[in-house]
Amino acid sequence: MATEGGITVRRALELPGLRGGLPEVLTCEDRLDRRVRWVHAGEAPNIPALLKGGELLLTTGLGLGARPSDQRAFVRKLADRGIAALVVELGPRFGRLPTAIVEAARTAGLPLVQLHREVPFVAVTEEIHTEIVNGHYALLQQAEEVHRRCTQAVLGGGGVPQVLGILADFAANPVFLETPDGRLLFAAGTGTGPVGADPLQVWEGLRGARAARDAPPAGAVLVEVPGGGPGTGSVRARLVLLAVSGPLAAVHRMAAERAAGILAVVLMQARQEDEVAARGRGDFLTDLAEGRISSGDAPAQAAVLGFRPGGHPLLPVVMLLAPESAPSGSWALPAGIVTEELAAVGAPVLVGVRPVEGRVLLLLALRPGTTRTALADRVAAALRAGAGRAGLDRAGDRTPVVVVVGAEGGWATAGAGLRHAADAATAAQGLDERPWYDARRLDIDLLLWRLRDHPDLESFVDRAIGPLREHDRTSRPALLPTLEAYLAHAGRKAEAARDLHLNRQTLYNRLARIGEVLGTDLDDPQSVLALSLALRARRHTR
Repeated sequence: MATEGGITVRRALELPGLRGGLPEVLTCEDRLDRRVRWVHAGEAPNIPALLKGGELLLTTGLGLGARPSDQRAFVRKLADRGIAALVVELGPRFGRLPTAIVEAARTAGLPLVQLHREVPFVAVTEEIHTEIVNGHYALLQQAEEVHRRCTQAVLGGGGVPQVLGILADFAANPVFLETPDGRLLFAAGTGTGPVGADPLQVWEGLRGARAARDAPPAGAVLVEVPGGGPGTGSVRARLVLLAVSGPLAAVHRMAAERAAGILAVVLMQARQEDEVAARGRGDFLTDLAEGRISSGDAPAQAAVLGFRPGGHPLLPVVMLLAPESAPSGSWALPAGIVTEELAAVGAPVLVGVRPVEGRVLLLLALRPGTTRTALADRVAAALRAGAGRAGLDRAGDRTPVVVVVGAEGGWATAGAGLRHAADAATAAQGLDERPWYDARRLDIDLLLWRLRDHPDLESFVDRAIGPLREHDRTSRPALLPTLEAYLAHAGRKAEAARDLHLNRQTLYNRLARIGEVLGTDLDDPQSVLALSLALRARRHTR
């Protein structure tokens, strides 16, 4: 009763109400430790249909039937309903229970008790129910004690490990906190024995396999930690208790449910703190880019934020998210995941977020032996992997993530490099997708982007390629793709033909047609320059 709630059949027979009836156990005395969930008294022949399981049934036998076949069938139905025990009071109906009833109960594995004295069933029911309620109250008190200890631990400065440790000691079994998709976050053992020494070994053995994450091991307790997103049914994490040293009981689930509420608050606070820190680093990097922090003061402020490049050149990087991909709520999780991915890069890094602009800003130390290109490749791969893990790189977005790498330099140029990379990232949206863009090669696009609202730019685009755009709206084949490929390959016709999957003569014919439509010479450098600028500018004017 101390861990499961309710009482056993054995305990019910020891209470004064039933003990006064001189109970005699006729069958299955070895099963008297069954739990009694409730007490039911009745005489109706259809009483098995009214039961749900776990009941102690009190009867005088009026509904058991007169024929042995009826009596056996009645007992089988009670056993099928899963009742805890059948108690029959001897009297006018039976002076002693018939052999058919006794044998049927023995065969079905159902404890059968006969009372030799009359007892008031109402008093027995009240007494046992009181005992059951008291037992549940005792369990609640134990669970509340765990809740109190966990609360004290958190108020004293503890966190998730302390809460899990208290729960593990109470359950005498290892406890784990995992993500909703089954990744391990924290583990706690009981502090004694092999389980306490290495709960991770238990995790790998009983919970680590992917197949086991969908169906918990036998006897385990899983409790959801709420608050992982919008909506009342959101889940932040899952609390897992594994039955290793001994079985888990109802009281352990009660305690876990109360601990889950505390963990939800702790995780929410940690996420808020992480987000504040990420935004603080983002504000620092933005202030540096906007010139509000001098290059002389920047190293000391960066050191406070944990960034110590050690005199190495600094590489500014900006990741820009498409509006539909940027987090609508907390940025703590995406920022944390991106930081985890960047840890594998092996270079000192300062990561900050700017939620309003949908940007992630970075400064990295370019250590000796590492080239700018090699570091940029690793950083871009880590950023994209982090965006994918955080659900930011959503299917359907053409370029949901834009990574721009600025020019390396010292603190004196770091701010300007960040500002240039941030502006270039905005201008790079809509360009052909690449792992990362070099900010130094986006200056023309940046200039055109800054002129995007000027009416002269739209007029220029219309004069340069307007006739070709009109042609493509009404005629086939479209000629703009041919012009784009031709200019992208710097006038190398063989390469342009391969890119377009055309034979050379077809390409020559299309180029001649483009010259006719535009009234220009594609071999003239000035004309080619104007067309190249117009094709770039149309991305920002349409």
